[in-house]
Amino acid sequence: MKRNWLIIALSGQLVLAALVGFVACQPTDDVAPGTTTTGTTTTGTTTTGTGVPDVYKKIYGASEIYVEGTNIVIKTKGRPDHKSPYYQGTQWETALYEANSTAGFRINPNRITEFNLTFKIPLNPQVDAAHAATPGGSIGVSLNGVPFFNQYAAMNAPLTNEIQGFDQYGGHPQQQGQYHYHLEPTYLTKTKGKDVLLGFLLDGFPVYGPVENSKTVTNADLDKYHGHTHATTDYPNGIYHYHITAEDPYLNGSGFYGKAGTVTQ
Repeated sequence: MKRNWLIIALSGQLVLAALVGFVACQPTDDVAPGTTTTGTTTTGTTTTGTGVPDVYKKIYGASEIYVEGTNIVIKTKGRPDHKSPYYQGTQWETALYEANSTAGFRINPNRITEFNLTFKIPLNPQVDAAHAATPGGSIGVSLNGVPFFNQYAAMNAPLTNEIQGFDQYGGHPQQQGQYHYHLEPTYLTKTKGKDVLLGFLLDGFPVYGPVENSKTVTNADLDKYHGHTHATTDYPNGIYHYHITAEDPYLNGSGFYGKAGTVTQ
């Protein structure tokens, strides 16, 4: 009789051990096998840190977004996800080259290149009395990770001649191959809408499209920094925000409204 009880006890232990081993080998509901949980989430090609406000998650072209102190950090390659004649002769030509049939278009000699761009902008932007002038180069980041540039060509020259070299989506690369938008990023306004968030400038204030409340925004609707303050879909309590318009200065006027962060590459 004792032998029978011993056999039953041993059998029970083996079954229990097998069940524990089976459960331990199964992936959890929210963590893929082989994944280490570090407080971040990965959606598509963007890794997002904990505590990142939802509005920044709209920057689908970022490789990484996370909070660092009082700043939001956005890392991108700066390469457009849409077609362009400036992909000709690059490693992405087969998938992304497309000629521009727009009348008067003149392609420039530069070609699109990838960069490791890191935008560090204020998480809670505030007005800055200095209203520093925007620099040459990147002044902000769009939803697809492409940089925004200001209303000037090189050496603060007017965009008059450069505009003829903008591709069918309103951008072009500079001498080092960094693609960027000075004007409305029409790929985004066609795919996302003309009245939506399109990105952020370095001072942390958002950039919206050329339509608001079903009305086309003009320079007359904006202050000298090319923005105004009121509620938006993303900021129901109101926030200062820039608008892209069809008129010069297109995106930003007489400097940043707030204190600018940084961009490095």
